[in-house]
Amino acid sequence: MNTNEIREKLKNVRCFMLDMDGTIYLGDSLFPFTKDFLNAVTASGREFCFFTNNSSKDTDTYLQKLHRMGIDIPHEKMLISNGVAADYVLENHPGAKVFVLGTPLLRRELTSFGVNIVEDDPDVVLVGFDTTLEYNRLAKACDFIRAGLPTYGLNPDYNCPTETGFIPDCGSIAMLIEGSTGRTFPFFGKPSPLTRAYIAKMTGYEEGELAIIGDRLYTDIALADNSPMCSILVLSGESKVEDIGTMPGDPDLIFKNLSEIIEYL
Repeated sequence: MNTNEIREKLKNVRCFMLDMDGTIYLGDSLFPFTKDFLNAVTASGREFCFFTNNSSKDTDTYLQKLHRMGIDIPHEKMLISNGVAADYVLENHPGAKVFVLGTPLLRRELTSFGVNIVEDDPDVVLVGFDTTLEYNRLAKACDFIRAGLPTYGLNPDYNCPTETGFIPDCGSIAMLIEGSTGRTFPFFGKPSPLTRAYIAKMTGYEEGELAIIGDRLYTDIALADNSPMCSILVLSGESKVEDIGTMPGDPDLIFKNLSEIIEYL
């Protein structure tokens, strides 16, 4: 694809929705090109926001992490799969008591959104990326799920990238639960169409004015499949060029990392 074709793909984009792990940083290390990219987006008259599937943390924690890296953004520009889940539960299970297999930060944020979190006798089960996973809470969740309660996963990612390699994410925890209970369940986060609608609602842009940038084909890039949203794969995280076509996610554009996009803005 030549320069003019790339610029044509980007001409209607008014807001870049950026993944985080593997896209702007790896673990606690900000990529050296991230700030240059963000500055170039702003200089072009466009906006940027962040959306992460990583449901192990809450919005304030991510804002604090970005601040330590020298990136300061308003609260409304930091979006997480937690918000998608809260929106769905409040709309489709009003008044429900919810058991959350997740970190204290996830439970705190869901409570702040108005979700009624309980430990016993729930109506709904939510499964997150639980980096504080305790066996007794896992067993309790499996009992509730085996009993047939409505169950949802916060994000489908199998792995979370770190400086030292990948660690099991929510999708892997869900496979463990499936092995015990025999039940599968739908996920929020990328690539759910619910997440596309949530992003459009929170940013105020139409889907055709949004571009998702991320390192995972089956979550970040698949979010834009069968929609007007532009998808940009960066090869700084999990997915590689040879993975294209082997899993969901058909990128409109592919770059080594964010720095390669700057000249086309």
